[in-house]
Amino acid sequence: MTDPTLNSFRFVPTEPTAMLTAILFGLTYLFLAMGKIPRLRIDRAGIALVGASALLACRVLDLDEAARSVDAATIVLLFGMMIVVGYVRISGFFAVVAHWIAARRLGPHGLLATTIGLSGVLSAFLVNDVVCVAMTPLVLDLCRRRGLSPMPYLIGLATASNIGSVATITGNPQNIIIGNLSGIGYVRFAARLAPVAALGLVVDFVALSIIYARALSAPPVAVVAGPESTAEPRVHRGLLTKCLCVTGAMIALFFAGQPIAIVALAAASVLLLDRVRPEKVYHLIDWPLLVMFAGLFIVVHAFEVQVVRTWQIERWTALRESPVVLVSLISVAMSNLVSNVPAVLLFRPMMEVMSQKEQAWLALAMSSTLAGNLTMLGSVANLIVVESARRARVELTFGEFLKVGIPLTLLTTLVGIAWLAAVRY
Repeated sequence: MTDPTLNSFRFVPTEPTAMLTAILFGLTYLFLAMGKIPRLRIDRAGIALVGASALLACRVLDLDEAARSVDAATIVLLFGMMIVVGYVRISGFFAVVAHWIAARRLGPHGLLATTIGLSGVLSAFLVNDVVCVAMTPLVLDLCRRRGLSPMPYLIGLATASNIGSVATITGNPQNIIIGNLSGIGYVRFAARLAPVAALGLVVDFVALSIIYARALSAPPVAVVAGPESTAEPRVHRGLLTKCLCVTGAMIALFFAGQPIAIVALAAASVLLLDRVRPEKVYHLIDWPLLVMFAGLFIVVHAFEVQVVRTWQIERWTALRESPVVLVSLISVAMSNLVSNVPAVLLFRPMMEVMSQKEQAWLALAMSSTLAGNLTMLGSVANLIVVESARRARVELTFGEFLKVGIPLTLLTTLVGIAWLAAVRY
């Protein structure tokens, strides 16, 4: 039963309310773009939460409406995937992958292709941020053992994780949002965007091979192999087998058309039934990201109800023509201004009046993800690689990333636009 005191807080849209909403919304997105509030240590999750709380405190929304604005399926799916990937990490799966690569004795170009391929494929089915967390130390170790410059491999890992995650709904957080808001099925989504991801990974390899031609052809620096270079990886074999079976079944059910949020939560629940202490996995969950999602759903919903509805965007004829090009260009700009997750939520009102809704949603998923490769700050995956490298005393600078990011983002986005515009089924 609904508390009547909550309903008494409902506001009838008025001009002062719209003005207040616009101010709070603008401040929230301004600080999200900055990533902080000057002189405070608050992060993006806290900024989104403060913005949502301010809207509730000012009675722009009541608590019931705010709760309804949070897309539960998105939160549940992301939470379930985080648990599944957490178990995959602690089982030793990524250590096994690194050991397998080391045993192949690949040349520089072969190692680059393998790094890009593995990062892209794993990021298509597991959340790409986690793939970068697990693989960056392994890539650094492989480069150290071989005496190779780590730059092309680190940038290849980051960019491929973004590109590969384009392929499916579960590839990254913004795709998870788009999948739930658009209603596009898992198979349909993958059928339309997996080719873009595959082509993008090829472009990634070619671009890095050209830009780092000298580094890739240089003779390796002589190094003394440490005892760990031949050591077997530490693996929890029982848990690894269970993780592979559960993850495989989960992906199969995704493609079978089952509700992906429920499937992900069920897979997480099966993995929790184990002798491993759950605290180890809870520690790996990105709680701030979940908080940011909830806060942003409320902030954007308030802005949509109080402000956007007065714009009469159904009369904007430009939205009905060339949705792929229009959405992609705006998305690339917005994703690098305020980050891709907040940018994606801003597009929801616009999508309602698009004449080709599915094309527009797919263009948004493609472009907002590929936009993450433009700069070092473009995606969380990039920052994870940069910070992990820095801890290992390898400095990946903004300029170093940018010389790959600009041509790569331009080329892959053009490939994506061309594919979506030309191939419809």
